[in-house]
Amino acid sequence: MTAPVCTSASNAATAMAPAKAPARAVARAQAFPYPSFSSYVKARQPVLLRTARSLTANPSDAEDLLQTALTKTYVAWERIEDHRALDGYVRRALVNTRTSQWRKRKVDEFACDELPEPESVPTGDDPAERQALHDAMWRAIMKLPARQRAMVVLRYYEDLSEAQTADVLGVSVGTVKSAVSRALGKLREDPELGFVRS
Repeated sequence: MTAPVCTSASNAATAMAPAKAPARAVARAQAFPYPSFSSYVKARQPVLLRTARSLTANPSDAEDLLQTALTKTYVAWERIEDHRALDGYVRRALVNTRTSQWRKRKVDEFACDELPEPESVPTGDDPAERQALHDAMWRAIMKLPARQRAMVVLRYYEDLSEAQTADVLGVSVGTVKSAVSRALGKLREDPELGFVRS
């Protein structure tokens, strides 16, 4: 069995178009000189993209890498005799392109006598304490009546003004002030939030 050989662009377009093809089909064949390349890319792009992603950590860089390799393949399309080996050709182009990028990369590492110490986290900004406070605060807020809870969330979590909170809930500004004041009083008395007051 002989391997299909890609001929010149004009012969390929003529071979792909039937003898009495409509003018639109001929125009399309002339616009895409290598219709077999287009069909190859459509069929094999997901597989080739997986290969590109294995060569670089960033998905966007992998897409760029594949586009570059496919461009090199397109330029060499007429010279590729065995189209059954196209995947190997594109993979080699991927690896070569990635190797060139790696060699040209800018190295921002400098040798030094002493390693810089990482900045210590201030004792008052402990992530575990922040999370514990956050959880305790939400538990205390959930104990409030629904209307007071809504007003506290709108005022202090959504950062709305008293007038905006009143407008959202359809109540007066005075109602918001008194309800929020009562809610804050309950939160101050909540035993779970005792460690904040101490």
